[in-house]
Amino acid sequence: MKVAVTGAFSYSGKYIARRLLARGEQVITLTGHPDRPDPFDGQVQAFPLDFGDVDGLTRSLSGVDTLYNTYWVRFDRGPVTHQKGVVNTRTLIRAAVEAGVRRIVHVSITNPSADSPLPYFAGKALNEQVVIESGLSYAILRPTVLFGVEDILINNIAWLLRHFPVFALPGDGSYRLQPVFVDDLAELAVNTGYAQEDVLWDAVGPDIFTFEALVRLIGSTIGRERMLLPVPPWLALLASQVVSAFVGDVVLTQDEVDGLMAGLLVSSEPARGKTRLSDWLAQHKDSVGMRYASEIKRHYQ
Repeated sequence: MKVAVTGAFSYSGKYIARRLLARGEQVITLTGHPDRPDPFDGQVQAFPLDFGDVDGLTRSLSGVDTLYNTYWVRFDRGPVTHQKGVVNTRTLIRAAVEAGVRRIVHVSITNPSADSPLPYFAGKALNEQVVIESGLSYAILRPTVLFGVEDILINNIAWLLRHFPVFALPGDGSYRLQPVFVDDLAELAVNTGYAQEDVLWDAVGPDIFTFEALVRLIGSTIGRERMLLPVPPWLALLASQVVSAFVGDVVLTQDEVDGLMAGLLVSSEPARGKTRLSDWLAQHKDSVGMRYASEIKRHYQ
């Protein structure tokens, strides 16, 4: 079966593509980074993820049975905005419909809402609506924070703990999150890709942490237990901007802080991921946080 994965040379898309290849499927990728190193040694043919060329996207998707879509925008940067991400997703879905794609597996976020004051969560809700109204068979998966070797958040918390004697907690750190292992998400995505019925599922891991407990777990596992200092959220953002200037990246955004503190990264549904963060950290304690993971270098350079 011919399938397409957006971003197969990046993060979650890579894990999805790897599992599809293991099942013997013919995998192509739509990518905005065709010059990125190919982790599949030529097994995955790359086509441009060019939202300005609907006809080209349609041709690339010709003969594809299932499209696995991981595309999104983490934060606004120049002309690349959450609003633009919604428009681009609409273009991609239109091309999939015109190409005759049977099913789409779409990666969203927990607790999206079109009425949300947070553009990240509002944009995700609008994208879900585009998928549902497309007429395609669909599976929409709603993960929270992903963790894995290429992770941003968990890795960079570890990096900060390795490099600074104090860690600033936005607020009191009592708000919760429910991280999920990226390969557990990939397994769920591939399994739902073979299904027939429409599904809308949260994709979360087995453990719920307060943010403070999460930071303490990371610190104790890597041998860097630091003083955790509760500060007003605006001060934590200011501190992150100082670090951002040093590393040339966006360490933290207002939407991320607000979404986390509002409890939007926790699910009321049963956990569909099985990998515990504590187990994964124990296996990777010597490598996690050794290098800063840059979102800007990953997606814009």
